[in-house]
Amino acid sequence: MSFLNAVLIVVAVLGVGGVARVIIGPTIWDRILGLNLISSKIIVAIVFFALILEKSYLLDIAIVYSLIGFIGSVLISRFVEKKGQV
Repeated sequence: MSFLNAVLIVVAVLGVGGVARVIIGPTIWDRILGLNLISSKIIVAIVFFALILEKSYLLDIAIVYSLIGFIGSVLISRFVEKKGQV
């Protein structure tokens, strides 16, 4: 097992914390934070897959996924802040 594979396994195990925060989180803000944590772990996993497979196009996918995740969290936060009123 190489170092990158070990790091990928550690990232996957740490992603369970984000899932727990989404499920357990008492407030909506905790759940949004957990979704952001899961999103960042997926981005890190994509980058490590790009390093393991030596495919540079996966880095572009990681950048696009991070932009979509950021825009999504901003929109969800604004929606929650305004209590569902558009």
